[in-house]
Amino acid sequence: MNLEIISGSPRQESITHRVALHLHQLFSDTTSHQVGLMDVRDYSFGLLQKVIVSVDKAPAEYKAAAERMFAADAFILVTPEYNGSYSPALKNLFDHFPKQMHKPFGIVTASTGAMGGMRASQQLQLLINALFGIGSPYMLVTPFVDEKFDTAGNLIDGKFQSNIDTFVHEYLWLAERITKKEEA
Repeated sequence: MNLEIISGSPRQESITHRVALHLHQLFSDTTSHQVGLMDVRDYSFGLLQKVIVSVDKAPAEYKAAAERMFAADAFILVTPEYNGSYSPALKNLFDHFPKQMHKPFGIVTASTGAMGGMRASQQLQLLINALFGIGSPYMLVTPFVDEKFDTAGNLIDGKFQSNIDTFVHEYLWLAERITKKEEA
């Protein structure tokens, strides 16, 4: 399975990106899947001018992103909460690559506050449905993210490990079964 973890915060000093780094390392170390980490900060998607439907039809400046998006069998979306929703940069990425038919999605939210991005997680479920994806019902909602992960993505709050383990286990259960059926 080719899994893309999307780090959806456009801020230079993103605290949310710490969770994406941690998950990338964890999936890379503990599974045999190909695991990529796409950072929205690495792509200059402007306002939507054209929906990209294939790598061949992608404008030159979006070819690298198109190759990764179309090659992905599964996604994990990592986002902060912006005004009760997910980041506009994450939405803009998927507006450019809208139909992700039957692909499994994991939802990860993070906030320095007590709710951990819970409202963003609810909004992401609607986006995944609109993309024709399949969302894992187990989400990783991360309150006080700045106290749980250091800047390199290392977990510094051991009590949060069980939340991560449950998310990873349940996400892999779903994603591996869906991608196996799609391959058959």
